[in-house]
Amino acid sequence: MDFLKDHNVIQNELLLIFISVLLGLCIGAEREYRNKSAGLRTFILVCFGSCLFTILSLAIGVENPDRLAANIITGIGFLGAGVIFKGDNKIDGITTATTIWATASIGMAIGAGYVYLSILGAILVLLILSSLIYLQNYIDNIHKIREYKIAVGDAQHIEHCKVIFKEHHLKYVMIGQQYSKENFSTIWKLTGKNKHHETLIKQLMTDEKITSYQF
Repeated sequence: MDFLKDHNVIQNELLLIFISVLLGLCIGAEREYRNKSAGLRTFILVCFGSCLFTILSLAIGVENPDRLAANIITGIGFLGAGVIFKGDNKIDGITTATTIWATASIGMAIGAGYVYLSILGAILVLLILSSLIYLQNYIDNIHKIREYKIAVGDAQHIEHCKVIFKEHHLKYVMIGQQYSKENFSTIWKLTGKNKHHETLIKQLMTDEKITSYQF
């Protein structure tokens, strides 16, 4: 009887591990499809590892299970920090880092036996990553914020820049200046619709008073 009981326990644990690998694969495939810094193998291992640690802790009999959860989350924090990096004008990788964190919680739920809860969690993660990107793009199109570094031949041409911004219906704030003998550079934070940014770029390319620009 003990052998049959142990056999059933092992089968159940193997099933939980298989489910964790499957759900990690689903989330990882979405990240891999979007060519993110953490992809398929990373999310499979995060979900699998969290599941296995939880199973082992329950089998060993930890007196304070919350300590195990805290240690898993601490380890996941190091992984998340590794995929966050600073881009030109913003911090990239935060969504991937939080997805790793959420995937670890799904793996822990599987290891604790909350299979239906973990499946629901995985579905919600996929919906948030795939569906809400359209809402994000819509908001981005109607309220785009960019930082531009614009170089002009003379400091008096700053007013010319302001006129251009107004013509393209962009709100502007000057956040920096840089002077050299060759030119005078200004850094602007511009806010407006994405199509207005695009028309502004076309004018900056042909405007004789603009020496160079960067965003």
